[in-house]
Amino acid sequence: MTARRQPKTGETRYAASLLPLMLAICLWATPPGAALAQQEEIAAAGHREFRHSCAVCHGLGGKGEGVMATLNLLTVKPTDLTQLSKKNKGAFPFWQVYRVIDGREEVKGHGTRDMPIWGEVFRQPEGSKPVDETHVIGRILALVYYLQSIQEK
Repeated sequence: MTARRQPKTGETRYAASLLPLMLAICLWATPPGAALAQQEEIAAAGHREFRHSCAVCHGLGGKGEGVMATLNLLTVKPTDLTQLSKKNKGAFPFWQVYRVIDGREEVKGHGTRDMPIWGEVFRQPEGSKPVDETHVIGRILALVYYLQSIQEK
């Protein structure tokens, strides 16, 4: 029996940084009908993630009407997530949304980070060991794809 070599930290980060590129290539190289089905599947996973992690503040429809907002338990009204494209001249700000969710980009009005840094939350689920970085990236990407799918014209 041969011993498996453990990847070095830099190798793991490099592989994780290639994941979005590999996902884009796979979606591009997939036949149109299959790609649409994959995108819908990813958006459905993102919808489940949204209901679990975001709806309490942003509401089930993503318009900022969640329980926390309705009960006036937040200092800043949550963003209407269906209007992100409209506020960005018709283009969905995919990577900006990704960075907001994973905590690399501050959100104006959040001050002391009222919105959880979901990248960190996704890395350390309650009562378990840290999750693989690739899994975290997948959860965030699915969430961003879902948000892209609910944009109003």
